[in-house]
Parts: sequence; structure tokens; C-alpha cells
Amino acid sequence: MRRWWFAMRPAAAATLIAKPCKSLAADDRSHELSGDEQRTVALFQKCSNSVVHINTFVRKETSPYGFFGSLQDIKQGTGSGFLWDAEHIVTNYHVIKDADKATIVFADHSSFEATLVGTEPDHDLAVLRCQTPAACQALEKGVSSKLQVGQKVFAIGNPFGLDQTLTNGIVSGLGREMQGVNGTLMRNLVQTDAAINPGNSGGPLLDSKGRLIGFLKRKESSCAIHRINKRTASVNTMIASPSGAWAGVGFAIPVDTVKRIVQQLIKHGYVKRAYLGLHLATEQLNEHLARSVGQITGVLILKMDPGSPAEKAGLRPFLQTHGGIIVGDEIVELNGHEVQSADDVMAILDEQHIGDTIQVKYRRREARRIETRQTSVQLGERPRHARQDSSGLRPVRRSKL
Repeated sequence: MRRWWFAMRPAAAATLIAKPCKSLAADDRSHELSGDEQRTVALFQKCSNSVVHINTFVRKETSPYGFFGSLQDIKQGTGSGFLWDAEHIVTNYHVIKDADKATIVFADHSSFEATLVGTEPDHDLAVLRCQTPAACQALEKGVSSKLQVGQKVFAIGNPFGLDQTLTNGIVSGLGREMQGVNGTLMRNLVQTDAAINPGNSGGPLLDSKGRLIGFLKRKESSCAIHRINKRTASVNTMIASPSGAWAGVGFAIPVDTVKRIVQQLIKHGYVKRAYLGLHLATEQLNEHLARSVGQITGVLILKMDPGSPAEKAGLRPFLQTHGGIIVGDEIVELNGHEVQSADDVMAILDEQHIGDTIQVKYRRREARRIETRQTSVQLGERPRHARQDSSGLRPVRRSKL
């Protein structure tokens, strides 16, 4: 009996030791995802195939011995983009600016050379065309007009060349302003604290259901800029990292703006925009001229394009005569909205359509008196030569219809 007892004792001991381990394993649920985590994973799996990595190149002649060499594609930079439809890619204009070639790398690592459909530098937008894998689907478009501060957002892109990176945050602010790639003031931007690092530019900003609500854009500056939006009386602050890395403030172009522009780029290759034909003084020049002509609260007309809607309406620019300089008209209101800078004028024109009639209130300085006048101007279409595009990408061939 004693021998039996000693034979059984190790097995019994092993059973006693195993029981608590089995209980701990049953209680360990660290591998299980919460409901919120499951939704985030599902969003990434649904949308990541729609996001692409863009490599840009410039062609340079290489000649190691000082004679005529061969042209080679030198890598210029990288960025992100996303599928708009079955054949079009949307990205930032500054991603492909000055590039001679662009290749699109999809989530399955397939790569295709892109052709340029059109650009809109004023809104930092570009549309490319290339072959797309069957497994990649276009993103569902949302609505940015109903965004609220505090709602959750997600960003997918390729920061620092790291493909298919997901970050999340919230809508931190609405109606923000920042300087565009060509110096134009971009308005009504979405501010987010979702991490946007180098390489993220051109990627999508998504809501919690995976719908496109914005178009990522980094602000690379070492300063904080405070601007007052005179039409909404709101104060906007742009803060960027001196190192160029993420500092908690990122911006996105709202999808409602993206829809309007991309549709025109695909259809025409450029954006048809309402046009007055004015060349306006900067705020700094207005302040300088105020010393000689008196207080200026609007914006002065420096020049007008010949045959433009503004010229036809009888507006007057600065004129050089034998008797001296005649000061140009000072625009103070457009359609009842006060204007105090060229950016204010452009913002109002952006809301108009070609052929619309706009009411212009202005001041004209005659000898020693100032008259306030008003006129109607029918807006034309901005001429093609007024658009700037420094991309050297091969354009899409368009048939004449």
C-alpha cells in the first residue's frame, strides 16, 4: 500500500499544480479585441486597399566623363493618394509638383506609371490616371458640411515611406486657414490631431464608418500664425513643428471641396473658375499707399486684364498720366460682403459660377473727393494662361469633341 501511495503522489501533485494554470489561461483575454478595436480593424481592412503610395522622379542627364550622357530617373519624393474611381488617383499637387514621372504603388505592391489628368494648385489638388488592380476599390465619399468638433477620425497613408499606416484622432477645429503651395490662402480646412507625418500628404481622412471626409495636407513651417477671418470673426491658429515631424496639428481639405474640384479636373483637365480680371494690391501695399491717398479699408485695383469683365463694367485701375498717378478704384464690398484683402475677394469668387452677376461696391477718388459707387459685373471664365502648373508629368491625351 505504501508503494502505491508513493507511486500516485507525483501524479496527484501534478494535477494540483495544473489546476490553477488552467484557470489562469481561461481568464486571460488579452488576445481578444474590444468592440471599438474590432471596428477600427474592420475600417482599416475595408479602406487600406484604396490608399496608394506615390513615388515621384525627375529626369536628369548623367555623364561621368563630361560628355553627353543618358537620361535617368532620379527619385524626388514620396506621398500618399487614394482611389477616386476605377482609374483615377487623387493626391496633393505639391506631391507631384516639378516631377517628370510618378509611379503608383498599391497595397498588393503592384506598381504602375501614372499620367497627369489635371491640377489645381490653389487647392493643392492633383488627379492622376493609371491602371488599378481589380481588388482595389474606390473610397466611399462622405459629407464634410456636417462635421463636428470632437468626432473621431482616421488617417491612412505612408509616413516616412512606411506603407499602409493607420493613425486616429478627432476633429480639432473647423474653418481653418493656411497658406497654399502657390501662396493662395486656403480656407475652410479641417483641423485634426491625427498624426500626419512626411509622406502622409495626399492620403484620406476618414470618419468612423470609413467614409472620405477630407484630404490630408501637412503644414511644414516653424512658426505659429494667427489669422482673423474677417467674414466669420473667428481666430485661426496654425502651429507646425520646427523639425517637420508631427506636432499635434494637421489639416485636411474638406471632401465637399474635393468633390467639386476633382469632377472638373476629370472632365476638363482644369478647374473652370469665375473671373473678374483684376490684379489687386496686397495688404502691405494698401498700408503703404494709405499714407498718400488716405485711409483704405477695402482693396485697391492695380491692373485689369484687357477685355475682362471688370474692364467692361467700367472699373478703373491705377493709371499713369502726364499729371501724375490716378489711384485705382477701391473695392469695399462684393455681393454685400465686406472685403479687406485680395484673399477675401478670391474667397467670394470661389463661391460664384461662370456667368453669374456680382454686385461690386467701390470707392473712386476724383481730385479731392471720394465717391462711393456700385456696379454689376457678369463673371467670365478665368483664362487658361492664368493657371500655373509646374508638373512635367505626361498628360492624358484628350479627344476634341
